[in-house]
Amino acid sequence: MINEIKSKQQKLEMVYIENLVPQDHILRKIDKYIDFSFIRELTKDLYCHDNGRPAVDPVVLFKMLFIGYLFGIRSERQLVKDIEVNVAYRWFLGFSLTDKIPDHSTISQNRRRRFKDTDIAQKIFDNIVLQAISHGLVEGKVLYTDSTHLKANANKRKFIEKEVEKSTKEYMLELDKAIDEDRIAHGKKPLKKNEKTPETKTIKESTTDPESGYMIRDGKPEGFFYLDHRTVDSKHNIIIDVHVTPGNVNDVDPYLSRIDRIINTFNFNVKYVGLDAGYFTNYICKGLADRNITYAIATRLGPHEKGKYTKNKFQYIKEWDVYACPNNCFLKYKTTTRQGYKEYVCDKEICSNCKLKDKCLTGKSEFRTIRRHVWEEYKDKNIAFLKTDKGKRIYKRRKETIERSFADSKELHGLRYCRFRGLAKVSEQCLLTAAVQNMKKIARVLSLLFFKSINNIFMLKSEIHFENLYATA
Repeated sequence: MINEIKSKQQKLEMVYIENLVPQDHILRKIDKYIDFSFIRELTKDLYCHDNGRPAVDPVVLFKMLFIGYLFGIRSERQLVKDIEVNVAYRWFLGFSLTDKIPDHSTISQNRRRRFKDTDIAQKIFDNIVLQAISHGLVEGKVLYTDSTHLKANANKRKFIEKEVEKSTKEYMLELDKAIDEDRIAHGKKPLKKNEKTPETKTIKESTTDPESGYMIRDGKPEGFFYLDHRTVDSKHNIIIDVHVTPGNVNDVDPYLSRIDRIINTFNFNVKYVGLDAGYFTNYICKGLADRNITYAIATRLGPHEKGKYTKNKFQYIKEWDVYACPNNCFLKYKTTTRQGYKEYVCDKEICSNCKLKDKCLTGKSEFRTIRRHVWEEYKDKNIAFLKTDKGKRIYKRRKETIERSFADSKELHGLRYCRFRGLAKVSEQCLLTAAVQNMKKIARVLSLLFFKSINNIFMLKSEIHFENLYATA
């Protein structure tokens, strides 16, 4: 027997919008646990309060954007259409079933005019992080950082070739000082200052989005991209920092400055960080050590010839400042290069008579040379820590935290591609996407903790009840 539904669309009904939204809907949880009133305070100086037409409440405006990022609605036109027909969306925004929804152009015009050249997206993101901290969901002791590529809104075939000056790494002065100190310690003269004309390189610049960068990486797609550099806290995977750069920027370049910003902004006492092999550089290891942060970074071998002994087969003896080869012979210090590498060489006669020379020497080399960076001791600390149980545990959680965060943002929140053009607009997209991910995490965790506490109270009352019954009996 089939229960046919008769048309009731012409029937007048009295409804209460509160009853039409499921109790377990994610927007109910977000509305309960996230305070959005701070948005009015952040934007009050951007509105005229005694002239002109009444503007859309900024809280409503941004909550509309949050809905779009939360449910992966990439088009603002489509977002408005969905809000018009979705009861939960209307309830979350404070609209009745018949209220007119603001036009999609209201969102775009506010972005282009009112909020242009402001850091409102960054402030909203930071405030959500502070709310997570106030709820005890962030510890700030173990952090994980990585980057992911976002396809720019640009055709990779539309570009011009441009000659640009190579950037100088900010740590070069510090490295030059370390090189001079090392040479003096070994009885050599400091190197003369090398006054070179600035080097240039040719890059591809998109004619559609000039602020994007042409990315060429092993195992990655080639074209114009942006990079979303993200840091998460290990306790509940709350995102605590988002930084966007063009796709041709190295991951390590902004890392230490972002760690400093995190510490200064949220007053964290960072103890450990977990990173992939892309961050395994002497400068990063030294920078973290200088900040008293223990690091678990995946290691990688340098360039080497297949079938030949790698540098790992040679043991560095710090007390004697020599390397011991697999045949128990010593490689002694020779010089420190301008690039910061100390060269250790073996005696030519020893290498020529060594039974392992076929596995050690490469090409036409008559003796083995090992290069050691002046800051390589900081890399050695990382390798030693990765061998400990704690180091293994910290690094193992990396894929469960930062990798999961990126996967969610791409699969569920529409962050696989850039919706806008230009660094500032792409940064807004990444910051607001991360903000709604944090909102969802905060709401779900607090909701779960609430129901657990209710259940514990119920169980405790039941135990007391049964104890009283037993005592009476």
